[in-house]
Amino acid sequence: MKILLTGATGYVGSCLLPELERRGASLRALTRRPGKIVGSIAATTEILEGDASDPAALDRACAGIDIAYWLVHSMESGADFERADRLAAERFADAARKAGVQRIIYLGGLGAEDELLSAHLRSRQEVGAILRASGLDVVEFRASIIIGAGSFSFDLVRTLVERLPVMVCPAWAATITQPIAITDVVEYLTAASALPPGESRIFEIGGPDKVSYRAIMQEYARQRGLMRLMIPVPVLTPRLSSLWLTLVAPQFAKVGRELIDGLKNRTVVTNNAAAGAFVLQPRTLRKAIYEAGLQEDTSFTGKRWADLEAMPARYGGKALGTRLVDHRHIVVSVSAERAFAAIERIGGTNGWYGYNWLWAVRGWLDRCIGGPGMSRGRCDSKRLSPGEKFDCWHVEICDRPRRLRLAAEMKLPGRGWLEFEVVPRDGDVTIHQTAVFDPKGLGGLAYWYAIWPLHELIFRNMLIGIARAAVRDCA
Repeated sequence: MKILLTGATGYVGSCLLPELERRGASLRALTRRPGKIVGSIAATTEILEGDASDPAALDRACAGIDIAYWLVHSMESGADFERADRLAAERFADAARKAGVQRIIYLGGLGAEDELLSAHLRSRQEVGAILRASGLDVVEFRASIIIGAGSFSFDLVRTLVERLPVMVCPAWAATITQPIAITDVVEYLTAASALPPGESRIFEIGGPDKVSYRAIMQEYARQRGLMRLMIPVPVLTPRLSSLWLTLVAPQFAKVGRELIDGLKNRTVVTNNAAAGAFVLQPRTLRKAIYEAGLQEDTSFTGKRWADLEAMPARYGGKALGTRLVDHRHIVVSVSAERAFAAIERIGGTNGWYGYNWLWAVRGWLDRCIGGPGMSRGRCDSKRLSPGEKFDCWHVEICDRPRRLRLAAEMKLPGRGWLEFEVVPRDGDVTIHQTAVFDPKGLGGLAYWYAIWPLHELIFRNMLIGIARAAVRDCA
C-alpha cells in the first residue's frame, strides 16, 4: 500500500516516519520544511513540499494513496488555530475522497464530549468529526499527555520540575490524566493500517496509570534525583497560570493559555475498545518517563552538530531539549586527517590549547570535592581510544578522522560532554566544537550560566588553537 504522512516534521510524525520506513512502507511525506528531514530518511521515501491547508498541495499528496495519516495541528500558528485546523481538515478530507484514499488515520485528544472542553481539545475532536463526515474509513485515536523526548506537554512538565525547587501548583496540577508513551502511540498508529475495513472507529488510548499532573512531575523528579516541594494553590486562574508559565518557561509562552486550558480537563480512557482491537500492553508511567530519557540520549548520540549553525545564539549558548549547548566552528585549509590529529592530541601534557592554568584550577577544585581532577594524564600523547580515561574525561567516541566525543567525569550538577566533528569541504574542512551540558535542576542551570564567561574564553581559544596546530602540522 502507498501511505501518506502529513505533519512529518512534527513530534508524532517525526517518530512515526522511521517506524513506517522500518516496516517497509511505500511512503510519501508532505511537509512545509523538507530540509528538516532530507538526509535522515530512507531513499525510498518520497518528500513532497507543500502546505497542508493548500488544496492543490493536498490533491498532489493524496494522488495514488491508500492510507493517509493526518497529524497536522495549528495551535502554535496563532490565536485562530481552531479555524485553521477546521479549514485544513475539510480540504484534506475533500482531497482524500476525490483521490480514493481507503483509510484516514488521525490522532486527536481525550476528553468527555459532554464536558466544557478547552479550545485545544474541542478542536482536536472537531477535526475527527470533519474527517468522519467525509464518508471514508477513519480510524481516530484519542490520547492524553504523550510521554517522550520532544513531546510538548511532557517538555512543559519536566521544565517546571527542572527549574523550580518549590512549585506553586495551580488547580490543573490535580487534574487526572492517563499518560501514554510515544512508543505506544506509534505502535497504535502503525497497527491501525492493518485493521479490517469497516465503518469509522474511535479508539481511546492511554497507559495503565491514571494520575494527576502533579504525580507525573513527582515521578519525573524522583527519576532525576530532585527534591521538589509542591504547594497547591487553587486560586490561580488559567490566565494567571499562563502568565506564570511565561515567566518560568518562556518557550511555552505562545501556546501557554491554550495548553493550560487543556490541562484542566480530565483526560482518561472511558472506552476499552482499543484493548479488543489491538494486541498491545501500554507502558507504565514510570517506564515511559525512563524511556523518554533514553530516547533523548539516543537522539544526542546521533546528533550532527553542524546542524546547529542555524539555531539562534543567546547568553549561555543554545538549547537542545533539556541540554545546553556551546557550539562553535571554524574553517581550516587542511585535510580532515590533519585536523583530527590536532584535535586528538588534546589534554595531558599537550595541554588544552590555551588557558591551561584555568584547567589546572578547575582540576584542583574537582579533586577537593572528590573528583578525578586533571592529573590522570594520557597513555599516548597522539592517539585516543574509545573507553580511555584521561584528565577529567573519558572517550565515548573516537571515529577518525570525523568525530571525537569526550564525557566529563568531573563533579558536576549534571552531565557534560565535549565533542569535535570534522566536516570536509571543497579543499578544506570545517571543525565543529560543541560543549554540551545536561543540567540537574536549578543548581545545574545556575552552574552553567555562572561559568559562561569562562566558556567564552576557554572554548573560543581552544578552537583557534586546534586550527593553528592543524595548519602548523602541514607547514
